This record gives sequence, C-alpha cells and structure tokens, in this order.
Amino acid sequence: MTGSTSFDTLLITKTAPIAQITLNRPDVLNALNRQAIAELAAAMEELRADDAIRGVILTGSGDKAFAAGSDMDELSGLTVDEAKALAREGQALMDLIETLGKPVVAALNGYAIGAGCELALACTMRVAADHARLSLPEVRMGLIPGFGGTQRLPRRSG
Repeated sequence: MTGSTSFDTLLITKTAPIAQITLNRPDVLNALNRQAIAELAAAMEELRADDAIRGVILTGSGDKAFAAGSDMDELSGLTVDEAKALAREGQALMDLIETLGKPVVAALNGYAIGAGCELALACTMRVAADHARLSLPEVRMGLIPGFGGTQRLPRRSG
C-alpha cells in the first residue's frame, strides 16, 4: 500500500509498513501552532488505526529545524484560558505519540526547541543530524515546558 495525505501544516506519506509525517511550516521553522497540534493528533490517530503501518518517522521540512518550539505569534495573542487549553492539547498529543502502540522515530534535522524538543522526547527514539540542537529554553525564563518535557527529559536521559 502506497499513499499520501496532506494537511495544511503537515504532509503524510505512507509506504507500508512505514509512514512519514513531515511538519510543513518551514517559513516559521516548523513551529507548532494549534492547527499543527490538532493535525498531528488526527494523523497519529489515523496511523494508529492503520494495520498496514507498523512504524512512523516524524521529521520537519527544510534543513534548519525539526520544530522550533511553539508559534510565538500565536501564543502572544492567547488568553489565559486559551493558553491552558493549548497546554492540555499539547500534552494530549505528546501522550498519544508516547502510547501510540507503534514506534515513532523523531528524525531531527535541525533545531528541536521548546515544544519541538518535547515532541522529540515523546517519540520512541530520536535520530539526530550532526547539526541538530535540542533545548528547553523556557526554563531560563522561569517557565515550565507546557507539554510534559520536564517529566520526559529525565526519563529519556536518566
């Protein structure tokens, strides 16, 4: 089975038994906004239900970034309640990826910062290019990573 589906913020290519999801917002270094989070969740649910797919590769378009965090333009305009809802949606996406029932490999082709790092941490395995950089810069500003990174990072690194 070979097929391909595209969303506004990502591309999915299926070549059984592997599916590849590409974050497709290179103009903002694949930063995650609410739409990208919702589309990633829908794509992961679709792949979970597809018995022909046994593994997923998650990457970012372009060669600069896997995902350079949350979309700061969108975040700056959120109310407190909207920000809380976004954090819950992001946490639910990371939990979905972590418990997908199929291996999800993060192919880190550049920056994985903030929410992008948390996305990589939710994956089963991470494979990084030499120029890849991972960080949770929120902690330097006295903020807690909103999608579960403070729990996943010590679990992954020991």
